[in-house]
Amino acid sequence: MRLTACLLGAALGAGAQLRPVAVIPLAGVEGRIDHLACDAAGGRLFVAALGNNTVEVIDLAAGRRVRSLTGFAEPQGVAYLAQGPRLYVANGGDGRVTVLDGATLARMADIAWEGDADNLRYDAGAGRVWVGYGAGALGEMDAASGRRLGEVKLAAHPESFQLERGSERLYVNVPQAGHVAVVDRRRRTVLAHWPVPGAAANYPMALDEENHRLFIGCRKPAEVLVYNTDTGKVTTRFACPGDTDDLFCDAARQRLYISGGDGTLAIVRQTGPDRYERAGTIRTGAGARTCLFVPASGRLYLAVPHRGTQRAEVRVFQTE
Repeated sequence: MRLTACLLGAALGAGAQLRPVAVIPLAGVEGRIDHLACDAAGGRLFVAALGNNTVEVIDLAAGRRVRSLTGFAEPQGVAYLAQGPRLYVANGGDGRVTVLDGATLARMADIAWEGDADNLRYDAGAGRVWVGYGAGALGEMDAASGRRLGEVKLAAHPESFQLERGSERLYVNVPQAGHVAVVDRRRRTVLAHWPVPGAAANYPMALDEENHRLFIGCRKPAEVLVYNTDTGKVTTRFACPGDTDDLFCDAARQRLYISGGDGTLAIVRQTGPDRYERAGTIRTGAGARTCLFVPASGRLYLAVPHRGTQRAEVRVFQTE
């Protein structure tokens, strides 16, 4: 959990927007690390170690890994549901979604989908869990049991997606088709396709529902497109880290946090309607492109994979 001088120095350029508070080693974890989920009440962090075929369980109070769950096939998405509780894990290798008891982490069920199960999102109001999978679809499951309820067909494989709380709309990145699909999740229909003008490889996504703004992270070129969700039009765009895979909106502080595999984490501040400026950049590590921001605690968790002398670990930052 000790902070290294290198990490502390790397964060100074962030203009005190994010303060490093811990480093949690993941010894023995090899390969790419994908998404993360947090059990806020239980003080646990779940890390999908895709290349290791494990889900790593971290005790946040102790600042150490306490379990390494096995039996997965390229785990990608993870979602923790306080109700139940349940832990959902999406397996890219064989398409199944594994449901675990959130307290004991015992395996409860495996729900088969048609390959490459990826991102997961929880619709608490409806008691549903959504998964992106296969050659192009979103699947809907009952949150308590994991039972399949239906699907929405898309033009190609879905990447990050976000659900509006105040409506039935869902927004999903479909990079191979070059658009953002707008879905009515109650009717399970696609309402619109919003093009990604002048960019490609739109992977991460964040939603500022209150201000009707959708943020789309692209890799070609490395920039964020900002959409007005009332019109579906791009209002502005700005540069972001390369090889980005996670993007979070901190509405309370009017900031965005964007992690990239190029080894940087960007803090972007909103200075006015559709005006954004880089507030700081933190040097991280090669391939450290996934992170998780938890608004309730104001903490950001960044996953760093093992590469050469760079060790696998989770770096913890606190907002200021």
